[in-house]
Amino acid sequence: MADSKPLRTLDGDPVAVEALLQDVFGIVVDEAILKGTSASEKVCEWKEPEELKQLLDLELQSQGESREQILERCRTVIHYSVKTGHPRFFNQLFSGLDPHALAGRIITESLNTSQYTYE
Repeated sequence: MADSKPLRTLDGDPVAVEALLQDVFGIVVDEAILKGTSASEKVCEWKEPEELKQLLDLELQSQGESREQILERCRTVIHYSVKTGHPRFFNQLFSGLDPHALAGRIITESLNTSQYTYE
C-alpha cells in the first residue's frame, strides 16, 4: 500500500463521500458491533504498547494516505481496541452497545452543530 496515491479531497463529490462513509461504517459494523459484541470473540486483542505503536503507526505523515490505507487503519484501530460493549467486559463505567444511542451520535456528528449555543 505504500505506493498508493494519497486520498483526494472529497469536497463537492457526494458520491465519493457516500462511498467512503459506507466503507467506514461497514468496518464499524463488522469489527466494533458484530465482532465487538460477540461472546465468541476476545474482549481485547492485547498487544504491548511498543508493538501497538508499530502496528498502528499513528505518526503524522508528510503526505496524505490512500483510501485503502485509511480504511485499513480504521479496521486495525478497532481490532486492537478494548471492546467495552463485549458481554464479557466488566467495568463500572461501561455498558453494552445501545444502537439507538449510536444512531443519535451519528446524526449529531453528521450535523456537526455546537451544543453550547442555540439560535
